[in-house]
Amino acid sequence: MVRTRTAMLGAAVMVVVFASGYVAGQRQAPTVTVGQSEELLRSMALAPEFESTAGRTIRMRKLTLAPGGVLGLHNHVDRPAITYFLQGDVTYHQDGKADTVASAGGGFAEGRATTHWAENRGTVPAVWIAVDITKP
Repeated sequence: MVRTRTAMLGAAVMVVVFASGYVAGQRQAPTVTVGQSEELLRSMALAPEFESTAGRTIRMRKLTLAPGGVLGLHNHVDRPAITYFLQGDVTYHQDGKADTVASAGGGFAEGRATTHWAENRGTVPAVWIAVDITKP
Protein backbone atom coordinates (compact mmCIF):
# COMPACT_ATOMS: atom_id res chain seq x y z
CA MET A 1 0.00 0.00 0.00
CA VAL A 2 2.88 2.39 0.83
CA ARG A 3 4.47 1.54 -2.51
CA THR A 4 1.24 2.33 -4.33
CA ARG A 5 0.92 5.69 -2.58
CA THR A 6 4.56 6.49 -3.30
CA ALA A 7 4.11 5.57 -6.97
CA MET A 8 0.93 7.61 -7.20
CA LEU A 9 2.59 10.57 -5.50
CA GLY A 10 5.57 10.30 -7.85
CA ALA A 11 3.28 10.18 -10.89
CA ALA A 12 1.32 13.17 -9.61
CA VAL A 13 4.53 15.16 -9.08
CA MET A 14 5.68 14.33 -12.63
CA VAL A 15 2.34 15.45 -14.08
CA VAL A 16 2.49 18.73 -12.13
CA VAL A 17 6.11 19.36 -13.21
CA PHE A 18 5.32 18.54 -16.84
CA ALA A 19 2.16 20.66 -16.85
CA SER A 20 3.98 23.58 -15.22
CA GLY A 21 6.70 23.46 -17.86
CA TYR A 22 4.16 23.18 -20.66
CA VAL A 23 2.08 26.11 -19.40
CA ALA A 24 5.17 28.22 -18.74
CA GLY A 25 6.43 27.40 -22.23
CA GLN A 26 3.19 28.64 -23.75
CA ARG A 27 3.62 32.03 -22.11
CA GLN A 28 6.91 32.77 -23.83
CA ALA A 29 6.77 34.77 -27.04
CA PRO A 30 7.94 32.78 -30.06
CA THR A 31 11.26 33.85 -31.54
CA VAL A 32 10.77 32.23 -34.95
CA THR A 33 7.97 32.77 -37.46
CA VAL A 34 6.34 29.54 -38.65
CA GLY A 35 3.69 29.02 -41.31
CA GLN A 36 3.69 32.50 -42.85
CA SER A 37 4.11 33.27 -46.51
CA GLU A 38 4.01 36.58 -48.29
CA GLU A 39 3.91 37.86 -51.81
CA LEU A 40 4.58 41.50 -52.69
CA LEU A 41 1.52 42.57 -54.63
CA ARG A 42 2.29 46.20 -55.50
CA SER A 43 4.76 48.84 -54.44
CA MET A 44 5.53 52.43 -55.36
CA ALA A 45 8.42 54.73 -54.47
CA LEU A 46 7.03 57.76 -52.63
CA ALA A 47 9.88 60.24 -53.16
CA PRO A 48 8.81 61.10 -56.74
CA GLU A 49 5.23 61.65 -55.57
CA PHE A 50 5.79 64.44 -53.01
CA GLU A 51 8.55 66.16 -51.06
CA SER A 52 7.36 65.34 -47.55
CA THR A 53 4.98 62.98 -45.83
CA ALA A 54 4.17 65.60 -43.17
CA GLY A 55 0.42 65.85 -42.67
CA ARG A 56 -0.33 62.83 -44.82
CA THR A 57 -2.20 59.66 -43.87
CA ILE A 58 -1.92 56.14 -45.23
CA ARG A 59 -5.22 54.31 -45.47
CA MET A 60 -6.44 50.92 -46.65
CA ARG A 61 -9.98 50.51 -47.93
CA LYS A 62 -12.10 47.69 -49.32
CA LEU A 63 -13.99 49.05 -52.31
CA THR A 64 -16.96 47.54 -54.13
CA LEU A 65 -18.24 48.65 -57.53
CA ALA A 66 -21.65 47.27 -58.50
CA PRO A 67 -22.27 45.84 -61.98
CA GLY A 68 -22.81 48.82 -64.28
CA GLY A 69 -21.12 51.15 -61.77
CA VAL A 70 -18.48 53.71 -62.73
CA LEU A 71 -15.70 55.61 -61.00
CA GLY A 72 -15.68 59.17 -62.29
CA LEU A 73 -12.67 60.74 -63.97
CA HIS A 74 -10.02 61.57 -61.36
CA ASN A 75 -6.25 61.79 -60.92
CA HIS A 76 -3.69 60.79 -58.35
CA VAL A 77 -1.54 63.93 -58.34
CA ASP A 78 -1.62 64.20 -54.53
CA ARG A 79 -2.83 60.69 -53.72
CA PRO A 80 -0.63 57.78 -54.86
CA ALA A 81 -2.43 54.46 -54.55
CA ILE A 82 -1.93 50.75 -55.01
CA THR A 83 -4.78 48.29 -55.52
CA TYR A 84 -5.33 44.56 -55.33
CA PHE A 85 -8.47 42.96 -56.79
CA LEU A 86 -10.34 40.26 -54.92
CA GLN A 87 -13.38 39.67 -57.15
CA GLY A 88 -14.92 40.73 -60.45
CA ASP A 89 -13.48 42.85 -63.24
CA VAL A 90 -13.02 46.59 -63.68
CA THR A 91 -12.10 48.25 -66.96
CA TYR A 92 -9.71 51.19 -66.49
CA HIS A 93 -9.64 54.01 -69.02
CA GLN A 94 -6.38 55.93 -68.51
CA ASP A 95 -5.41 59.03 -70.46
CA GLY A 96 -2.97 58.18 -73.23
CA LYS A 97 -3.06 54.42 -72.66
CA ALA A 98 -5.03 51.45 -73.93
CA ASP A 99 -7.92 50.26 -71.76
CA THR A 100 -6.90 47.71 -69.13
CA VAL A 101 -9.02 45.19 -67.27
CA ALA A 102 -8.19 44.40 -63.65
CA SER A 103 -9.39 41.04 -62.33
CA ALA A 104 -8.98 39.05 -59.13
CA GLY A 105 -5.28 38.75 -58.34
CA GLY A 106 -4.41 41.85 -60.38
CA GLY A 107 -4.24 45.53 -59.64
CA PHE A 108 -2.54 48.83 -60.30
CA ALA A 109 -0.03 51.30 -58.93
CA GLU A 110 -1.44 54.80 -59.49
CA GLY A 111 0.92 57.78 -59.17
CA ARG A 112 0.88 61.46 -60.00
CA ALA A 113 0.83 60.75 -63.74
CA THR A 114 -2.40 58.73 -63.45
CA THR A 115 -5.65 60.30 -64.66
CA HIS A 116 -8.38 57.74 -65.27
CA TRP A 117 -11.93 56.57 -64.86
CA ALA A 118 -13.23 53.02 -64.52
CA GLU A 119 -16.31 50.89 -65.01
CA ASN A 120 -17.65 47.49 -64.01
CA ARG A 121 -18.96 45.91 -67.22
CA GLY A 122 -19.45 42.55 -65.52
CA THR A 123 -22.39 40.87 -63.83
CA VAL A 124 -20.90 40.59 -60.33
CA PRO A 125 -19.67 43.29 -57.97
CA ALA A 126 -15.99 44.13 -58.34
CA VAL A 127 -14.21 44.15 -54.98
CA TRP A 128 -10.70 45.36 -54.31
CA ILE A 129 -8.36 46.61 -51.62
CA ALA A 130 -6.96 50.11 -52.16
CA VAL A 131 -4.12 51.59 -50.15
CA ASP A 132 -3.40 55.27 -50.65
CA ILE A 133 -1.67 58.21 -49.02
CA THR A 134 -3.93 61.19 -48.56
CA LYS A 135 -3.72 64.82 -47.50
CA PRO A 136 -6.11 65.92 -44.76
